[in-house]
Amino acid sequence: MFSRLFGTRRDENAEIVGKLYDKIVAAARQPVFYAEWNVPDTPLGRYEMMALHMFLFLHRTRGATGSLAALSQDLTDEFFKDVDHSLRELGIGDVGVPKRMKKLARMFYGRAESYGTALDAGDRDALMQALARNILPGAQEWPQAGQLADYVTASASALKSQADDSLVAGEVAYLPAETVPQEKGVAQ
Repeated sequence: MFSRLFGTRRDENAEIVGKLYDKIVAAARQPVFYAEWNVPDTPLGRYEMMALHMFLFLHRTRGATGSLAALSQDLTDEFFKDVDHSLRELGIGDVGVPKRMKKLARMFYGRAESYGTALDAGDRDALMQALARNILPGAQEWPQAGQLADYVTASASALKSQADDSLVAGEVAYLPAETVPQEKGVAQ
């Protein structure tokens, strides 16, 4: 009885959450993002790519029930636990971490809203604008925004085709970014 109150379910999911989270981290660290698509290779740039890949997973699982919904929540908790840990590694003290976590959580959910709205509408331009606004704020131009938008669209489609049972088993496959075809007639 008490084990249910104190989170045994999270222990059961820990291995699966770890597998999924490792795959999200690997997808966010694809060198093409930083070396070719000009995503800043900084703590904030890496946060943006982690947030983007978390968004893709959560977008895929939105509306899920049962085990997949619980797993999505556990994965979200793991993401924010990792962000908290990263802030502490960057030297942010115990007093400053909660304030920064609130800001980063607002940033994450704001991004998820704008990316999801654009993706659901099939609006590549809106997705490009949201990505540019969040990943390279203040930049006048980001020619590679189209490449990243195409990657996000293709990844969302690929994730949609993955079975719930596979996700619940800890199997998720993100696309290799360099293999995503780019929209024709768009300057790269």
